[in-house]
Amino acid sequence: MNLTRVLKALGDGTRLSIVNLLRVENLCVCEIEAILQSSQSNVSRHLAKLRDAGIIYSEKRSQWVYYGINTDILTEHSFIKTLLDEDLVKHPQYQQDVEKLRMYREQNYECGPIENTGA
Repeated sequence: MNLTRVLKALGDGTRLSIVNLLRVENLCVCEIEAILQSSQSNVSRHLAKLRDAGIIYSEKRSQWVYYGINTDILTEHSFIKTLLDEDLVKHPQYQQDVEKLRMYREQNYECGPIENTGA
């Protein structure tokens, strides 16, 4: 896996948000869209860059494609694991994203919009 490509892929706030969410659990595009309140095309574009860099993988389940973190890259580039486990968890924006994911799950949404609760 090309280090330059990995660094470029991680050099975007939306992609960091996506990787941070995938640190918690595997998600499909529509779930990421709802949590980040972004369009399908925007999320898909960011997912493609992360997948091309080898940071995430995709897995088709029925009609949905789920994305998760490629654990091989965490072994090869340990700074990514440090970024996820130690740095992003302290940042308010990424904490809010994880909170939105928690709320999404509590409300039993399935690939739909999440209500804006002012968080």
